[in-house]
Amino acid sequence: MDGNGRWAQRRKKPRIFGHRKGVEAARRVVDACARRSIPYLTLYAFSRENWDRPQEEVRLLTDLLFNTLDSEAQMLHENGIRLRVIGDLTAFGARICTKIQSIESLTAQNSNLNLTVAVNYSGRWDITRAASQLINDCRTDSKLFENITEESLRSRLSTCGMPEPDLFIRTGGELRLSNFLLWELAYCELFFTDILWPEFNEACLEEALVAYSTRQRRFGGLSASQ
Repeated sequence: MDGNGRWAQRRKKPRIFGHRKGVEAARRVVDACARRSIPYLTLYAFSRENWDRPQEEVRLLTDLLFNTLDSEAQMLHENGIRLRVIGDLTAFGARICTKIQSIESLTAQNSNLNLTVAVNYSGRWDITRAASQLINDCRTDSKLFENITEESLRSRLSTCGMPEPDLFIRTGGELRLSNFLLWELAYCELFFTDILWPEFNEACLEEALVAYSTRQRRFGGLSASQ
């Protein structure tokens, strides 16, 4: 969800104004995915690198996170949407962590859409954390040490239990992954757009889905006819 700050600055507004508009865009996309019966959606809301922004912007962003969770919880539940938050939540105060736990519990049995929000997350952090856990588990399980597979690591990632993404959409004109789901995106189709996130709407989503539908996904292999 890139481009909130730039969108606001082009309109001579404070950056937080763009982030608030970004929440509205997220709401539109969640609704569009639910209506299209897309089973999984992951939004990158706050990266570990975002802590390096000015202190006041970080404070406003964390307040926005709490207020959004608080205002959207009942809507998510009423629409059968399950919320899951991934990332290092230890950096947030008890207020946010308690709110996240409450909404995850409230929506745990919902199945219309599995919505994952990544906050204080990075792909490298998650892989490092999973590898550390795997090392610790190997110390008490010699059979595990002798039979380490990709699944041994994957099962310890924050995204354990979720299918790998089919389509990655990056707004804001940047052509990079920015440390997001580095393990999971191995065979994912990538779609980049110059549209800034506050302007992203259902038509933009449709454009990305149409582009995805034209791709041939080989996962590194070839069929007999090729």
